[in-house]
Amino acid sequence: MPTVVLVGTLDTKGKEYAFLRERVLVHDVDVVLVDAGIMGEPLASPDITREEVAAAAGADVHALAAAGDRGAAVAAMARGAAEIARRLHAEGRLDGVLGLGGSGNSAIISEAMRALPVGVPKLLVSTVASGDTRPYVGATDIAMMYSVVDIAGVNRISAQIMTNAAGMIAGAVRSTVPGLGAEKPLIGATMFGVTTPCVTTARERLEELGYEVLVFHATGTGGQSLEALARAGFLVGVLDVTTTELADELVGGVLSAGPDRLEAAGELGLPQVVSLGALDMVNFGPRESVPERFAGRNLYVHNPTITLMRTTPEECLELGRQIGRKLSAATGPVALYIPLQGVSMIAVEGQVFHDPEADEALLRGLHETLRPNVEVHELDTDVNDAAFATAMADRLHAMIQEAT
Repeated sequence: MPTVVLVGTLDTKGKEYAFLRERVLVHDVDVVLVDAGIMGEPLASPDITREEVAAAAGADVHALAAAGDRGAAVAAMARGAAEIARRLHAEGRLDGVLGLGGSGNSAIISEAMRALPVGVPKLLVSTVASGDTRPYVGATDIAMMYSVVDIAGVNRISAQIMTNAAGMIAGAVRSTVPGLGAEKPLIGATMFGVTTPCVTTARERLEELGYEVLVFHATGTGGQSLEALARAGFLVGVLDVTTTELADELVGGVLSAGPDRLEAAGELGLPQVVSLGALDMVNFGPRESVPERFAGRNLYVHNPTITLMRTTPEECLELGRQIGRKLSAATGPVALYIPLQGVSMIAVEGQVFHDPEADEALLRGLHETLRPNVEVHELDTDVNDAAFATAMADRLHAMIQEAT
């Protein structure tokens, strides 16, 4: 019988969790209730106590309560909940996780969920699910459901939401993945709308060569997810066509993957083929959300929710330097493919982001910092040319073969 783990602060949400536990149990699924509360007495009987959760984080729950620092207490209980989740999963006592709450409880629950492997069902019913969910989801497969009303009692609305959530998690832990044939080695690739033709052609070529290709949308969390799977040992190689997230990190766009982007494969020694896809742009939300300091820049409304800003020669110079340094630090084989006729479908001649000066600066920055261990291939095509895509795919295949 599968087991669902419920994680919550039972001093404030105990009655709601007692109801949620009963709703899960009716689906003939076992439940382990974990108490991550701190202050008051638990309003439901847990299977794993708050003392155990705090101890898993190297803390004492009574000392946390006495200190009166809610932020520090939430952080400690989140670490403890994550450790408990890892332990239960390793013991075969966790097939899925469900939780509900406001921002504090969501922080605790989501840290426990992020500690689990991709594929373990994770459902978080939260008051913050209709806002910016990135701090909670991160680069994992957490599903968030908006609670509609606050998690404050069992009423006709919250009862329906919690019942739905119980049915969802029960269905998820009972589901099985159908057979997909023989397992193939996995490659991670990065894609944006403006590099889709390139990645599609490269993916198809790699599939012909016997690989399964996981494509990640380069939206910040996409790059983080790629690198998390690399660090988890899933990938045999990386086709990092679309390194645009570095532009958002440098300039202040909304799709940054953090300062460590483009470093995981190199640190791990994985074969990697890298390109400069969509480095012509920084991403913002709707046109009115673009910061005032960028009012005079070359802006392009991609759609009602996304506005693109062309990177300047100065920004491109620094991006080239950063990429050169990151690739040069790789401990494994790395090849850089440079499309001389445009890094995106809107950077080619005649399109809105065509800027030869910026492109030249990007190349100059690269050559300033690249070391001899990085193969450099300059092709007189744009990034979406089929020949460019095929060349990258074939080179990655050869590098993987050479490494095995």
